[in-house]
Amino acid sequence: MKDDESFESALRRFKKACEKAGILSEVRKHQHFEKPSERRKKKQLAAKRKLARRQQKAS
Repeated sequence: MKDDESFESALRRFKKACEKAGILSEVRKHQHFEKPSERRKKKQLAAKRKLARRQQKAS
């Protein structure tokens, strides 16, 4: 903690740093094993959704 910093602000700063580093998303990703085929399917679905949103925005 910095000098004269409350616990709440230190916690907020810590949370921001963790979010920026992507620590929580990594932890969630590693909570359970995901087969490579499932990972590929998820990635393809995400790409389809992203493409559909881009096309919808362009229309």
